[in-house]
Amino acid sequence: MAGHLLKIFLAISVCLLLPKLFSLGFISPSQSSEVKCINREREALLNFKHGLIDLFGILSTWRDDGNTTDCCKWKGIQCNSRTGHVQLLDLRGSIMHYLVGSMNLTSLIHLQNMEYLDLSYNFDSSSTPIPEQMGSFKKLRYLNLSYIPFVWGIPSQLGNLSKLEYVDLQGNSFDGAILSKLENLSKLKYLDLKETDICETIPSQLGKLTRLRYLDLSVNNLQGKIPYQLGNLSRLRYLDLDQNSFSGAIPFQVGNLPLLHTLRLGNLKINDAKWLYSLSSLRTLSLRSQPDFGSSCHMINELIPNLRELRLVNCNLSDNDFSSLFRSHSNFSTSLTILDLSDNVLTSSTFQYLFNFPKLQELYLNNCSLTDRSFLVPPASIKISLPSLFTLVLSSNLLKSTAIFHWIFNHTANLRGLSLRNNLLETPIQSGFGEVINSLEHLDLSFNKLQGEIPSSLGNIYTLQQLRLSDNNLSGELSSFIQNSSFCNFQSLDLSFNRITGMLPNLSLFTSLRSLQLSNNQLSGGIPKSIGLLYELKYLDLAENYLKGEIPAFLSQVDGLDLSNNNISDLSSFVCGKIATTNIRTLDLSNNQINGQLPDCWEHLNSLEFLDLSNNKLSGEIPHSMGTLVNLEAMVLRNNNLTGELPSTLKSCASLIIFDMSRNLLSGRIPSWIGENLQELKILTMRLNRFTGSVPVEICYLGKIHLLDLSMNHLSGGIPTCLSNFTAKKERNLITRQIIRERKISSDEFNFNIYDFNVLLMWKGNDFVFWNPDVLLNSIDLSSNKLTGTIPNEIGYLLGLVSMNLSRNNLNGEIPSYIGNLNLLEFLDLSRNNFSGNIPYTLPNIDSLGVLDLSNNNLSGRIPLGRHFETFGASSFEGNIDLCGEQLNKSCPGEETIQKPQEPAIDSEDGNSVFYTALYTSLGLGFFAGFWGLLGPMLLWQPWKIAYLRLLNRLIDYILLMVELNIANRLLKG
Repeated sequence: MAGHLLKIFLAISVCLLLPKLFSLGFISPSQSSEVKCINREREALLNFKHGLIDLFGILSTWRDDGNTTDCCKWKGIQCNSRTGHVQLLDLRGSIMHYLVGSMNLTSLIHLQNMEYLDLSYNFDSSSTPIPEQMGSFKKLRYLNLSYIPFVWGIPSQLGNLSKLEYVDLQGNSFDGAILSKLENLSKLKYLDLKETDICETIPSQLGKLTRLRYLDLSVNNLQGKIPYQLGNLSRLRYLDLDQNSFSGAIPFQVGNLPLLHTLRLGNLKINDAKWLYSLSSLRTLSLRSQPDFGSSCHMINELIPNLRELRLVNCNLSDNDFSSLFRSHSNFSTSLTILDLSDNVLTSSTFQYLFNFPKLQELYLNNCSLTDRSFLVPPASIKISLPSLFTLVLSSNLLKSTAIFHWIFNHTANLRGLSLRNNLLETPIQSGFGEVINSLEHLDLSFNKLQGEIPSSLGNIYTLQQLRLSDNNLSGELSSFIQNSSFCNFQSLDLSFNRITGMLPNLSLFTSLRSLQLSNNQLSGGIPKSIGLLYELKYLDLAENYLKGEIPAFLSQVDGLDLSNNNISDLSSFVCGKIATTNIRTLDLSNNQINGQLPDCWEHLNSLEFLDLSNNKLSGEIPHSMGTLVNLEAMVLRNNNLTGELPSTLKSCASLIIFDMSRNLLSGRIPSWIGENLQELKILTMRLNRFTGSVPVEICYLGKIHLLDLSMNHLSGGIPTCLSNFTAKKERNLITRQIIRERKISSDEFNFNIYDFNVLLMWKGNDFVFWNPDVLLNSIDLSSNKLTGTIPNEIGYLLGLVSMNLSRNNLNGEIPSYIGNLNLLEFLDLSRNNFSGNIPYTLPNIDSLGVLDLSNNNLSGRIPLGRHFETFGASSFEGNIDLCGEQLNKSCPGEETIQKPQEPAIDSEDGNSVFYTALYTSLGLGFFAGFWGLLGPMLLWQPWKIAYLRLLNRLIDYILLMVELNIANRLLKG
């Protein structure tokens, strides 16, 4: 809270530090009649608007017709009253209203007099970097581009904006060094780079920004030691270095950072307790991941009486450590309002000290191994001990019984937020729960083992806004709970992953409801019309039930709709229904019983961004009206019975990132407009259709492609040589646990539409469903076609390739040696072709290769040895008559099998022969067991094998390097 207030204070102060409004010429719309905006600047603003999708009318006044041509009257714009130059551009978004599309800052280059720029909390879907032209805004003093998110990096020219006083770039994803580019901003007072993926060390020059008052570098990957020069920031009031990878200790001494109000540190030792004591202005202290802090927690004793917020998270604290902090009455705090002791090991003795914080408002005890015994209430202690406590979070503990509820009943009176998420609660919710705790606004009991029906008494909590009971064993019907909750002011209701039965009741009384999640239950019947009266509803999740019938047209007014895995059979009334306004952005109707042709009236749903109709019974051709979905980013029609050619109108869907038409009966040629117009594509899969002709050369225009799957068609001709244009080949992190079913649309407090896309892909010889494949792997699959010619050498440039399948074609020629450059390759299948020649000697260089299939070709010569290549079995090479080697147990020409001559048996009656026989036998068995016990897992278990071979390769490289250095030294001395 203190940090938030400080942010507001600094933001206001920066605005006030701008020259006086009238001297600057900032004007209100009513004054703008004195002078109009500059034509060139108006055109720049309209060009900026052109790349944006305005779903909420934020730019409704930005028009170039009638009486609205004066941009000084536009919303979010302020101009100089004398010159007409734009000086302020404020398009800050929010949870409910935001812009989507391309935040093209280059188009604003003509606003050279701009001093204030705020585009925060919008969504840049184009993944564009901050342009170098940002350095041309020489008069800029306030810059807020937080949570857009931009990617790549920030230009060095940003460091030339010498007048900057406020910079907020948090919530973006940057590459490369950032801090070193800002070290010359001598007037900077506010710098927030939280959650920007920074990976560097803090430059000592940052200590020269002596006007800095607010510095947040948390939740990054900053490394190295903290430079002592940061202690020179004598005006600093807020410092957050939490959740980084620093080493060493805090270098500050007494006298450094004397005005510090908020200090948040993680994984950093504090060796100088006197420095902490000297921070007399400190009101917020947060220490995280300090395993040795428990033995030295006395160093903050003198600070506690003045603190308003104290967080000691994952500091290896025990009950004794906690009691040592508060054992003395002088350490009790009458001002402490927030206490967080999460991720420690605490028990019942801890709680006797909590009652000595009369103003405590928020208490966080997540993952503290708390049990029911911690909350037993002796009769003598029944009293309201925490009258000001508003928020209590006890998630991820070991609570089972109703003891915690009794404790809450007896020790709190004004609780507004309660979280018991992820415990072991298994008894039914007490029937009188809502009658006793009647001030709650947020209640989270999800991820427990609660049984029985939802108690109707929860409806007595008229203040309740958010109720989460998901992932329990709750049963029964909703009707009694809904009827008794008519006076509740629900905004979010989550009852998913339970065993609730019956039909959906009348929900029209919940007029404030914004999010309703009832997925993974046993609901049946149709969707009631009463949901259409929920005008505030933004997100509806009814997936994994037994709902049937049609989809009411009024549901197109929600932002996100998930009806997947039901028995929905009709789509026409929903798509073609005449609703005045449609807001739907995410629609998931996969795994239903929708049959017949796709309706041809998709223009009514032109706000759609994600559409999934996979695994239904749709037939006929794809209608031309689907080309009106110009905002669509994902179109998934997989596993239906669609026929005909792809309509050319789909080329208007230029925002598509995911295009999945696999497992249908589509025919004709793969159209060239896919590569020419859909250049944002990352996922293109058309496997198992009836496409003919060649792979179009225009496919190479898809520079951002991650996954290309054209397998199991009737394609002919050669593989395009321009595949090197697939530049989006970065290091990937394949997470095998993603091959499981998860909810595809989820909601959080910032965005009601988070879509997790899945794709069906042959991986290592089996079909798997991969979630979010665009961030997990890079794959090319052209298998099971009629392709001819050779593999182009350009394939060797795709260094990020993880999987390549060219099997079951008519390819010929030699396997190019450049494939050995693909050191991230895990799956390679070239089987059932007509390849000839030797297996390239470079293939064994791919340490990560786990599956290799070169069978049924015309390969010849010896199978290469080295590294882990000899671990591939005969099935990887069979069907090549002229191939030889140990893997096939076949000698190559010119090799002879040498057998040792047998020595004559010695008939000896020596009495020691039995002893020697036993000795040799035991030595042999011991060697066999030791050898295979150590090396067996390395040779047979893939992860150990790869790790061992990588270690061996590094050792060989090191030895070779040392030899070369010794030779070089001798030559120099000679």
